[in-house]
Amino acid sequence: MNNSKLFSLSIVLFSQFLLGQQREPIIDVHVHAMQINSNFANEMCPWFLSNMPGGDPQLPPPSFMRQDCVAPLQPATSTADFQEQLIQKINDLNVYMVASGDAGVLHDWHKAAPDRIIPSLGISNASGLSVEAFKDSLSGGFYKVMGEVAPQYQGMSPSDMSLDAYFAVAEELGIPVGIHMGTGGNGMANITAPKYRASLGRPFLLEDMLERHPKLKIWVMHAGYPMIDEMIGLMGAHAYVYVDLAGFIWSYPLEEIHRYLNRLVQAGFGKRILYGTDLMVWPDLFETSVGVIQNANYLSYEQKRDIFFNNAIRFFNWDPKDFQ
Repeated sequence: MNNSKLFSLSIVLFSQFLLGQQREPIIDVHVHAMQINSNFANEMCPWFLSNMPGGDPQLPPPSFMRQDCVAPLQPATSTADFQEQLIQKINDLNVYMVASGDAGVLHDWHKAAPDRIIPSLGISNASGLSVEAFKDSLSGGFYKVMGEVAPQYQGMSPSDMSLDAYFAVAEELGIPVGIHMGTGGNGMANITAPKYRASLGRPFLLEDMLERHPKLKIWVMHAGYPMIDEMIGLMGAHAYVYVDLAGFIWSYPLEEIHRYLNRLVQAGFGKRILYGTDLMVWPDLFETSVGVIQNANYLSYEQKRDIFFNNAIRFFNWDPKDFQ
């Protein structure tokens, strides 16, 4: 069965799931609050990285995303449209979202849905925000989480000492941290993000930082894909490390997604997997991503609920009564 048919099937099955389980809450720990530029927001086929033919330096760059499937996801037409669709969706589907990104957009989302939007403060290098300003922001009460931290796109290790004082603030305040590791290359990172280094996505690179901050609780975004052995090794050695499934869950081939997820579960880490989308300009990306988990026949109902909800409650030390 090709990806277009699988996508259509996942939407049907997900709709059936909503009819029967619509009141069960879902926590999405990886959402981007973004300004929408209609000139660059294009429709997108899920699992668009199923074929990556490469390019030629003497020719124009290859197309980044496929648009030739039966039902490509449609982008929001404006920042206001994105907010309207997002707020409607999280209210209808009983979703709570940890979101980071544009401060103005994030404040607008939180104002529109204060009980469902959990603000997160992202940082990738020390040049954008001083340590003092960072601590003031996290201490002010609006931001509940630190992330997305993405030094890999800056050509830096997550254990780079220039970021250490920021992790120390999060450890001191008991703030969980989401760190980008792994996926992001997408077959052409040398063109789209020239400072990005695949080697800096190795989960073991987190160990020096974790040794310096033994009480810091982190989740590895994108589950360190594709470095499954190191990811399992890191989680086996560090009790406060979780992962999310964001990004690769809707971009890489379905068979590869399920292989990676199943390996994490088989290795005994089903209680440390968080649901995340890496939601950007396509509001319907949420249903696409949920469908992947809901249709995973190797997961029990209890395991799916752990990924969708229970694990996040435990990781963030939240009261489940606040998420009904």
